[in-house]
Amino acid sequence: MPTVTSILSIQSSVAYGHVGNSAATFPLMRMGVEVWPVLTVHFSNHTGYGHWRGPLLAATDVSEVIKGIDERGVLGRCDAVLSGYQGGSDVGAVILEAVELVKQRNPEAIYCCDPVMGDVGRGFFVRPGIPELMRDTVVPAAQIITPNQFELEFLTGRRTATLEDVLEAADAARAMGPDLVLVTSVVPADADPGTLSMVAVSGAGAWSVTTPLLAQTFTGAGDLTAATFLANVLNTGDPATAVGRTAASVYGVLKATIDARESELQLVAAQTEIVSPTREFVVESLR
Repeated sequence: MPTVTSILSIQSSVAYGHVGNSAATFPLMRMGVEVWPVLTVHFSNHTGYGHWRGPLLAATDVSEVIKGIDERGVLGRCDAVLSGYQGGSDVGAVILEAVELVKQRNPEAIYCCDPVMGDVGRGFFVRPGIPELMRDTVVPAAQIITPNQFELEFLTGRRTATLEDVLEAADAARAMGPDLVLVTSVVPADADPGTLSMVAVSGAGAWSVTTPLLAQTFTGAGDLTAATFLANVLNTGDPATAVGRTAASVYGVLKATIDARESELQLVAAQTEIVSPTREFVVESLR
């Protein structure tokens, strides 16, 4: 029986809609990955609605859940830790402790951090101090990071007006500690109108995939992207293949969401797009 990839995913959760673990768990399972979701919040819906209910879990509660998983003796078969939005520095510390624990149990395990902080046009939307925590403590501990273009600029202190700027900033991010950087939404000044790119950079090279720019904002799309990219990296070992498959899957889900005239990601209705996308896109080698 083949070994199943396993991911410990420490993120927020919502009952209605798809963000955080609610955007990552089902797609990962649909890709054949065993997921151990650890919740940092459990809200009725994402905060973009303006009103929500439900608890913000204490860092000690999050830590207790992770300890309980460890007590089952299974962390030795955990291939990766995935994290996204971090509501406070105390939760960030727990996540790093979990990464250290998993690596003690399995030295081959990796940490993938989606450094959620803000976005172009919105600026920062996390609590004061979180961006600095990400830059100075969390990102250096990760092997894979998946920032958007705004987050990449903050992490590296570099402007990214052109594609070459993005590559140089990704190299600067790699110099901070990570082996692999996926820039999830790249729109350089010289891009073709109506397009959006993903750019992956590792020590082996750099690759981009360009898709049509969809005229809608999707809450949870970054969470979906980080999860599927991590799974594709673990399953293929090849960043070029991983970014191509990720771009195709994410585009398929987002396009289905628009076609359904829905605001929440249509993960269930478009689940075939996750594993067998309708469209494929060219992976361009940049160096």
